[in-house]
Amino acid sequence: MAMKKKRTRPATGSAGDAAANLQAIDIYLAKAPQPARKMLEEIRAIVRANAPAATTEVFSYGMPGFRYQGPLLWYGAMKNHCGFYPGSPPMIQSLAAELKDYKTTRGAIQFPYDKPVPAALVKKIVRLRAKENEAREARGT
Repeated sequence: MAMKKKRTRPATGSAGDAAANLQAIDIYLAKAPQPARKMLEEIRAIVRANAPAATTEVFSYGMPGFRYQGPLLWYGAMKNHCGFYPGSPPMIQSLAAELKDYKTTRGAIQFPYDKPVPAALVKKIVRLRAKENEAREARGT
């Protein structure tokens, strides 16, 4: 019978406890080089201020994120940009006009370090994602 491997680091993600998640996020941010750290901290503050009260911070997929009635979004430091991952291709597509100045993929938006954080856009995305999750939760899917 195979034995389960014992976990040697704190659990993070949706199954981890809040303190472990916050510690992992703080470590991630502290290790990020400037100007990435500044942008990541701004995004974190904007999301915290605009997400519903029941939103929790998580550390999974190797980066900081937020959960509210399911995954809300993730963000992370890349070489030349901050990756912002709302995880909603339909929402990204619906915001195409507002995202025209940013490189996007099906599930990601790239915020270059040489431009300021688009605070109004981040706020809008947070609110839209929360509404998407609420609607999904109401449908029971």
